[in-house]
Order: sequence, then C-alpha cells, then structure tokens
Amino acid sequence: MALSSSASLLTTTTQLSSPQFFTSQASTPNLCFPAKPNNNNRDLSLNTKWRTRVSFMSSFLKKGKNSETLKEELLEAIGPLDRGADATLEDQEAVDQIARKLEAVNSVKSPLNSDLLNGKWELLYTTSSSILQIQRPKFLRSKGNFQAINTDTLRAQNMESWPFFNQVTADLTPLNARKVAVQFDTFKILGLIPIKAPGRARGELEITYLDEELRVSRGDKGNLFILKMVDPSYKVPI
Repeated sequence: MALSSSASLLTTTTQLSSPQFFTSQASTPNLCFPAKPNNNNRDLSLNTKWRTRVSFMSSFLKKGKNSETLKEELLEAIGPLDRGADATLEDQEAVDQIARKLEAVNSVKSPLNSDLLNGKWELLYTTSSSILQIQRPKFLRSKGNFQAINTDTLRAQNMESWPFFNQVTADLTPLNARKVAVQFDTFKILGLIPIKAPGRARGELEITYLDEELRVSRGDKGNLFILKMVDPSYKVPI
C-alpha cells in the first residue's frame, strides 16, 4: 500500500430553598404553626434540577458513545466494498462523510507522539486504485495489504500478501504532529529481491483519526485509507 504518495460540561446550579416556616398569630391560644409549603414552587425547582441532571448525563453518554457509534457505521459501510474495489462514487462519498465525522471527534491530537500508532495495520478500505490494483484480474490482485509504522525509528513499511508478497520500506520525516513526508528507499519484489527506490518515490501521509484498534489516514493525492491494528509489536526493518 502506498503511503500517498473528545466533554464540554455545562453545569447548571439550581438552588433548592429549604421549606420556610412562617409564624401565624392567633388571638387564643397563642400557637405557632408552620405554613403549608408551596408545593408548586418546590415541584418546579425539583423538575428543573431533574432536567439539569438528565441533560448532563445525556450529553456525557452521547459523547462517550459518539466515536464508537461512528466506527460501527464506518465499518458497516465499507464491509461489502472489497476494501474499496467495489465502491461506486456514491459509496466513496458516503464513506468519506462518515470518516470526516469520525475525524472530527479524534481525541489523539498528536498521533506521531502516540504509541497507538506503532505496529502493523491491515488495510480495510482505500480509494487508491493503484493499491487496489483494479486494473488486474481479481485472481492477480493482492489478497491483503498491510502497513507498519514505528515512530521511534521513523520507519514505515507497506506489504502485500499473496500472490506476489511485494514490499517497500520508507523513511518518515515529521511535518507536524500528525503529518509526515514519506521517502521510499527499497522495494522487495516477491518479498525477496531488493530494488532501490528512485528519488521521486515519495509522498505525504496524514493521520486524521487514531485509537487502539482503528486508524484513518489521508494521502497527498487525496486518497483515504482506513486500517485496523493487527500487531502492535511489529518492528519495521531499519
């Protein structure tokens, strides 16, 4: 695969007054009775407090579920698309819209400084036709694509599975907290035969969503990549 190229809490404090007791003067005998509480005011105050608590909890729970719900929607949308090879333009637009919603709730603001990025990822979906190899007959297309990233060594590796097992490694240069320049250095044909990559074999990659199991990235040519973590211990060859 080519490297192309989270709760805002509104706190409303409602003061509940303790029932006040009023002295009622009578001519005989001289007794003091508590006045009857104003139940309407008390009920209104209690209702206000109840609504405040419900609103707070609803917002909290909604935010807690938001990213997980969007991830489920995203995985459901790409599931039948054969990693993107069977996606229509309408499918691509729908997937992109969900991905952008997920990117908007990304809690990892500096993915290049996060250990969650390290390891081997499996490609679930992309819009890159070159990676999908749609120009080839299906039986000659890679059955799986993987990408590994190690931020400590600033190295990356793209790998194909059967039938060709081609690989390529690259050096990464951070451009900001979530974007890297990519310079490919060595291709391995059939996973065995090394070939030096030309200087023009370069690109950029931006990590736009990251958690412990899912990553969304975008390349400098506008392609979208959605991957799942398969081996967080994997090390890219130096």
